[in-house]
Amino acid sequence: MPKKNIHPKYHPQAKMTCACGSEFNVGSTVPEIHVEICSACHPFYTGKQKYIDTAGRLERFNKMVTKSKAIKETKKTKVKKESAKEKTKKK
Repeated sequence: MPKKNIHPKYHPQAKMTCACGSEFNVGSTVPEIHVEICSACHPFYTGKQKYIDTAGRLERFNKMVTKSKAIKETKKTKVKKESAKEKTKKK
């Protein structure tokens, strides 16, 4: 026997709002939807290449990369100095 009233309520005119300011009416199970990218601002549909940086992720990534490079360089110089000290001690 099939169960009754198990499906959520369907809203045929749900309001979808994008971060770019565009608003659409779509069918959904929730009355309001907030999205970051829509067809009005997505590079695939607009043909414009654009970096979308949410919460500074791009800056944090670049900062992490430069920091790791600096750490690798300091490790290399420490190894070179230590090997030079060992060579002088052996003589």
